[in-house]
Amino acid sequence: MATLFSKLVTSADIEGCLAIPACSLGPLPSQQGHSMNMRVHDDKGQEWTFPCLIQRNENVEPFLSVGWIEFARQRNLRIDDKVSIHEEIIKNQDTATFIRIQVERKLRVFGADIWATVKN
Repeated sequence: MATLFSKLVTSADIEGCLAIPACSLGPLPSQQGHSMNMRVHDDKGQEWTFPCLIQRNENVEPFLSVGWIEFARQRNLRIDDKVSIHEEIIKNQDTATFIRIQVERKLRVFGADIWATVKN
């Protein structure tokens, strides 16, 4: 499983949309305003469809604006939770590629910080 993208969640991510650098997800259409759906699976196997829009900002490279508000609410995401998007290749009769989303929260246990999967 390869990690395509990982970041600490901000208030803008929770209240609006998740901004992902377009280059982190491989080749995508390059024109601004192009929309698509990103289908991901969470750790429970539930499929989520996130509407995405390619946007540009003069200060950063092109990025995907990912509509994931329902997911963020159901997972009760907090600022500084870590969201990661992984590419997982499943080989059986037919080889398939899945995009998996994982959310982790930092916990302090016996004086040490650990990252635990958020499973709401």
